[in-house]
Amino acid sequence: MHSTQVLIRPIVSEKSNDLKESQNKVVFAVHPGANKFQIKGAVENIFNVKVDKVNIIRRSPLLRKRFGRVSGKIPGYKKAFITLAAGDRIEFFEGV
Repeated sequence: MHSTQVLIRPIVSEKSNDLKESQNKVVFAVHPGANKFQIKGAVENIFNVKVDKVNIIRRSPLLRKRFGRVSGKIPGYKKAFITLAAGDRIEFFEGV
C-alpha cells in the first residue's frame, strides 16, 4: 500500500486541537487495512517529521434511528492518534 493511500484525512475537532496543543498529537482517519508501521512510515514520508508513537482506534458502525425506526447506517472508520517527537509539528491550516 502506498503512503498516500494510508492517510485518508486529518480529523479536526476540539478534542484533536487540544491534543495537538497540549501533547503534540495529531489525529488522522486512516485506511481500514493499515497497521501501525504503515501509518508511521506514511506520516514520516509525507510530512517529514519524526513519529514517536501510534495508537489506533476502530470506530464501529452505528445505526441511525429516527422515531424508533432504523433509517440508515453511519459507517465505521479507523482513527490513528500519532504522537510526534519534541520539536516537530504538522500544521493543517497555515496562513488562515
